[in-house]
Amino acid sequence: MKLFQKIMTAIRGGASEAGEAIVDANATRIFEQEIRDAETHITKAKHDLTGVMAQEMQSARRLDTINSSIVEHEGYAVQALEKGDDELALKIAEKIASLEVEQATEKSTHDKLKSSSERLKSIVRKSEKVIIDHRRELDMVKTTESVQKATSAISDNFSSSNSKLLSAKDSLERIKKKQQMFDDKQIAAEELQSESNGGGLEADLRAAGIGEGPSSANSVLERLKSKK
Repeated sequence: MKLFQKIMTAIRGGASEAGEAIVDANATRIFEQEIRDAETHITKAKHDLTGVMAQEMQSARRLDTINSSIVEHEGYAVQALEKGDDELALKIAEKIASLEVEQATEKSTHDKLKSSSERLKSIVRKSEKVIIDHRRELDMVKTTESVQKATSAISDNFSSSNSKLLSAKDSLERIKKKQQMFDDKQIAAEELQSESNGGGLEADLRAAGIGEGPSSANSVLERLKSKK
């Protein structure tokens, strides 16, 4: 029995680790979805808030109507008293008393609606600020992930292509050697052509000071003097 319990515990532990791995692998996606869910709730809260605000405005109008009615009937009561009609004044006073009860009830309702409206507005504003902050953080997280993926890809590509880079360098050296060999052959062919035309030997003799050199003004003058 204990062995079975240990096996079940191990299975639950593995499932927990697997679940955490899935969460970690999709953390950014989960975070983004949670933000979208919060935005949906905020939208619904705003809709509900408009309903509360509408009720507050309606209550304020009813309260204004009651207040106006009280002022109006107080005037009637004063007029009845001035005419000495106490019975009518009493009836008006009873109406005023009824209106005051209604006034108190409506004022209490209005105050509650106003308090709820202000509290909900505050919650919505704070929630929207939190969502804006989370959106900003999400953008930073996505940017960081992109940079990390790019860095990882560059590292992987460099490691896998290191041998290719060495091979490419070897190919470049072979090309350079081939081009140098072509240039050397061209120079050798030019020298060979020059030697075939006698230019090579004559150049060597002139360099050694052997043989007739080119005529100079002094040699021509000496030759003319010898003819006299």
